[in-house]
Amino acid sequence: MKYRKLRNLEVSAIGLGCMGMSEFYGETNDAESIAVIHRALEIGVNLLDTADMYGPYINEELVGNAIKGIRDKFVIATKCGIVRDAANPLFRGLNGKPEYIKQSCEASLKRLKIDEIDLYYLHRVDPETPIEDSVGALARLVEEGKIRYIGLSEANAETIKRASKVHEIEALQSEYSLWTREPEDEILQTCRELGIGFVPFSPLGRGFLSGEIKKFEDLEADDYRRMSPRFMGENFAKNLEVVKKVEEIANEKGCLPAQLALAWVMAQGENVVPIPGTKRLKYLEQNSESVNIELSADDLQRIDEIAPKGFASGERYPPIYAANTNK
Repeated sequence: MKYRKLRNLEVSAIGLGCMGMSEFYGETNDAESIAVIHRALEIGVNLLDTADMYGPYINEELVGNAIKGIRDKFVIATKCGIVRDAANPLFRGLNGKPEYIKQSCEASLKRLKIDEIDLYYLHRVDPETPIEDSVGALARLVEEGKIRYIGLSEANAETIKRASKVHEIEALQSEYSLWTREPEDEILQTCRELGIGFVPFSPLGRGFLSGEIKKFEDLEADDYRRMSPRFMGENFAKNLEVVKKVEEIANEKGCLPAQLALAWVMAQGENVVPIPGTKRLKYLEQNSESVNIELSADDLQRIDEIAPKGFASGERYPPIYAANTNK
């Protein structure tokens, strides 16, 4: 395994997103997921990413059970700020109020069974709460020894700059992949200028860039992606054509399409640490091998030509969720 620094935290060059172990992507199995986390440690993957809203809550509990006795071997990242409603599974509210952040942190510590969170993100920016107030609350948690470093997720460049004036920001987490390249507009440069690590989630386009999903029916009935515009109808067919071209380059490089897509993400900067999610040992091991794939300038140019910025057909979120991003 290779390692990188976000800002202060040294982490594996590729992390493990744990969300799908508990929700959103079909059937789950806690025993298998815990085995994946333990295997991650064996191969050197030490960054685990979770959030209180995954499940909700049960993903943090799962991670807490998995790291019992080996907590010091991992860098634990979790998040607060997205509010779920048990009576309405599709509801997503936002709360960045200081008192809510404090309560959420206390609850996450208990579920994870740890004394300190390594990297604590504001999961989404609450438009009703000044970012200065939210980051101020996070800064107090640092002072209290409950979190080590502060992160933001899906924040825009101006918000990141304002937040950085209140307290040092360790990392920004946003969706970034061959088919979601909006961070290239301002976000990546802002992170470089401010010394902030960049953590792409869904670096495989929610699995689409792996080439494993050949048709809409491959998705389980309760899979979140059935709601995603990019997986529907004509959008699916158009996006699949580009994935086929990615597969051709991967075959020439002697790797899998997913590995090529991850290598491309990591090639965008030394402060970039993707967190592909999986609940399968097979995919964990395949993804981790992508750190060893070297892409030349010619490779990067060719990939850019077949999968140019903006190629993806369809919005990345259903309308019900789209409004909560890039605040």
